[in-house]
Parts: sequence; C-alpha cells; structure tokens
Amino acid sequence: MVFVSGSDEHGTPIEVEAARQGVDPKSLTDKYHEKVVDLFKKYNLSFDNYTRTHNEVHISFCREFFTRIYRNGYIFDRDLDQLYCENCRRFLPDRFVLGTCPHCGYSHARGDQCEACGRVLDPLELLNPICAICGLSPIVRSTRHWFFDLPQLSEKLRAWLAANDKMPERVRAFSLNWIEEGLKPRAVTRDNRWGIPAPFPGSDGKTIYVWFEAVLGYLSATVELGVRRGDPAFWERYWRDPETKTVYFIGKDNIPFHTIILPALLLAHGDDFPLPWSVSATEYLTYEGQKFSKSKKIGIWLDEALDLLKSDYWRYYLIKIRPETSDTNFKWQDFISTVNSDLNDDIGNYVHRVLTFINQYFDGEVPAPQDLDEYDERLLSQASETKGKIEELMEEIRERQSLIEVLSLVKGANGYLNMKEPWKLVKTDRRRAATTLYVGVQLAGALSILLDMFTPDTASELRRMLGLDFGMSKSWDRLGSELVLPGTRIERPKPLFRKIKDIESLKLGGKALAES
Repeated sequence: MVFVSGSDEHGTPIEVEAARQGVDPKSLTDKYHEKVVDLFKKYNLSFDNYTRTHNEVHISFCREFFTRIYRNGYIFDRDLDQLYCENCRRFLPDRFVLGTCPHCGYSHARGDQCEACGRVLDPLELLNPICAICGLSPIVRSTRHWFFDLPQLSEKLRAWLAANDKMPERVRAFSLNWIEEGLKPRAVTRDNRWGIPAPFPGSDGKTIYVWFEAVLGYLSATVELGVRRGDPAFWERYWRDPETKTVYFIGKDNIPFHTIILPALLLAHGDDFPLPWSVSATEYLTYEGQKFSKSKKIGIWLDEALDLLKSDYWRYYLIKIRPETSDTNFKWQDFISTVNSDLNDDIGNYVHRVLTFINQYFDGEVPAPQDLDEYDERLLSQASETKGKIEELMEEIRERQSLIEVLSLVKGANGYLNMKEPWKLVKTDRRRAATTLYVGVQLAGALSILLDMFTPDTASELRRMLGLDFGMSKSWDRLGSELVLPGTRIERPKPLFRKIKDIESLKLGGKALAES
C-alpha cells in the first residue's frame, strides 16, 4: 500500500496572491507548503510521500505524459478571445479578472466564479471587468490554446463508470450525469506565467491548466517516492499493475476532476493505467451552520485548534462527524459533549478502571484467567468481530462508521465491567475477579490497536502503559489473540483524556480542561 498526496502549487490564485504581495510565486508556495507539512506531522497524518507539484519529477512527468496524449491525437489547438491587460502586458485567465456578475449583480465576482451566487463564470461574461492586479480595464484579444478532446472518450468513461460498483452511488450518478449532458473539449493550457510549461508544438509561453496536471500528481508522487528509495521501477509495480486499487479522498466539488478528467487522461495515454477504484468524496462541513471563511473569521483552523487541545481530540471528532453521505455541522457544544462522553467517560474511564484495579488488587501484574464463562468469551470474541466489521467498512471507505464500531465495543466492555463488578468480586471470589480483569485488559490491548487509525497518540500511550512494544504496522493481525500476557507488569494509569470544563475558556485558549 502507498499513501501519497501533495501541495497543489500552481494556478491563478497563487500567481495573483504573489503579485499582490510583490513576491515570487515560488517563495509563496515554499512558505505554505512547509506550514502544511508541519501541520500534517502534528496531526499524525503519515503519508508515504507528501510532495508538491512544483518539483522536477512532477514537471518532467507531466510534460512527457501530455506529449504522449498529444501524439495519440487527443489534443488540438484553436484560437479564442480572451481579456488582455495592456498595462500589465498579459492575458488575464480566470482570477486575474474581477467584475460584476451578470447573473446576480455582485460587484466583486471573480473571473472563474461568483462568490455570491455560486455561478461558474468565464472572464468574458463579467460586466465592467478590471485587471485584478492593476485595476485597469482590459481589452479583448485573440490567443491560441490547446484543448483536451474529452468527447472522444465519452463512451469509454460511461462504460467504466456504469460497471464500477465500488464507486459510491452518488459519485457515480453525478459523474454519469456530467457525461449525459455532453462532454466538451476542455482547455489544457493557460496564459499563466506560473506553472508547468506546455509541451505542445507552438505553445511557448503557455502553461498546463493546474487541474489537468495536479491530478497526475498521484502518479508522479509515486515516481518520486521510488526515486528517493533508489528504486526507479517502484511506481510501475503500482501504476502498471491491473490489480491495483486506487482510492481518492476529496471534497465533493472536486468529483469531476477525479471521475472524468483523471480517468480520461489515463485512457488517452493508452498504457492501461488502473482507473480509479473508488472516489471517496465528502460532502461539506459547516461551522455552527455557516460556511467556513477565514476572511470573515468564521471557523477554527488546524493550527489554532492545537493551541486548545491535542490532535487526537480533533481527529476523533472530525472522523465522527465526517460528512460521508450528507453535509455535517461542527458545533462547539456537540464537540464538548463528544469529548466528555466518548473519549473521557467511555474510552478513558474504561482503561483507567481496568488498569487501576489490576494495580490495586493484583500488585500491577496481569492475572491469569480461570475458566472463562460465556460473558468472558463473548467480550473477547467481540474484538475479532469488530476487526472484521472495520475491514468491511474500510473497504467501503466508511471511516465514520468504523469509528462507531470501536465505540460500540468500548460501551460493551464498560457494560461487562459493570455487570462483573470486580471491585466487589475480589472480596468473595478472587479467581473470578482475576478472570474478569484478564479479559478487561485484553480489550484494552485491542483498543490500543483499533484506536491507532483514529487517535494514534492515545493508542501509542495505551500500548506503553500495557507493556506492549509493537507498533501499528504489525499489530492488526494480532487482534483476537492474547495481547497482554499474564504476568505482564502494568503501570499505574494516567488519564488518557481530560474533560472539557468550559466552552468559552476553551475557545479563548484558557485553562479549559478539568481533572477527570
């Protein structure tokens, strides 16, 4: 398995912002790429390769890829009218133009989309257009661009989508509808100065449209990973293998680029690359019922969140409310309730009770079991059952439901402890109390594996307290077996989570965590 992604560094937004700041686009992308990489590390997102699109491997790969598509007859050129700024001496693609939306009258619409009404626009549609850099009115000039002949691939795309039963139904239906409406040739080139130089004859001064080259980053990131490992053929073992399953995690606004553009590029290249096996497109996440907006200070951002709580808290909640099938809403009160209930009261309290009882009644040494009864056997079997359910759910790319299965196991384990009452049983039947705590600590060991994909820091700390020295990479297959051996010394537990005491002090960065 290979997990790759990268910073999408080209396109007009970067070039426009760099021009406004008076800096080189490369320096701007350097700055933000490092910030993103740092945040991913802090949130324990473990890519095999998190790269960037402005690197020599990606640039070279894309130019060769598009040259092949051109030679295969899927790229053609034609002249078209475009806005031109005489002051800046340049053509103005999409976001280099501002003006009035012809649909709703919004006076600050961009050349690619109106933020007020959401309509997708062409710069030539704007009323009273101005250059986004200098503010002067542009003129219309003819320029040549190169187009990808998507209509040639309509039937192949339709057949592939119709037969792909692993594609989420809403994603497949959306994409098939796009095809039914009629695919049109899409411009591959732009007049941007920042980007990958177009490789077509006569295309000097043109760059490849960002959304055509960025989706090829999945391939080039795998190429780059092989180069780093000293294994240039590494990428081919994935991208030349017809059995490879590629899964893409995106927002729903990027569906057509992954279900139409990317597979069309792969088909046009003609080397039988594996087409997307599944595209996990999440719906929108809102903030207290509103759209996230940094300029309007609506929302909470990844770096700010870490000033309030450790990453595991955020990872858990964001997965639990992941908008897998419909839009979901971040609510502070729900966040606090989830932390206090799921993390502190259910998971944290279960582990704390089991480890505390072992320390209190058995001097910190895991007791040996004696004659497991049906309740003991049932709880132990639930770990294996949960493992199987999660494997099935993850095959369907349903992380949210997978997390709910883990929480269900924890609730069952808490119910088991409450029914067995080892704190009472130890006074009347020490052997049965020992068995109960043996079973309980096996479930704690299972949680240290099951939680690793959701709350990795907590899972690692739990394994440390249990004396387990294996990492996640080799632990999954051990679920269902004896994890914590009798005789193992258990540390005196420390709380895995803390309750959130007060919402306002938390949001203001104050001391918001009370002792459990």
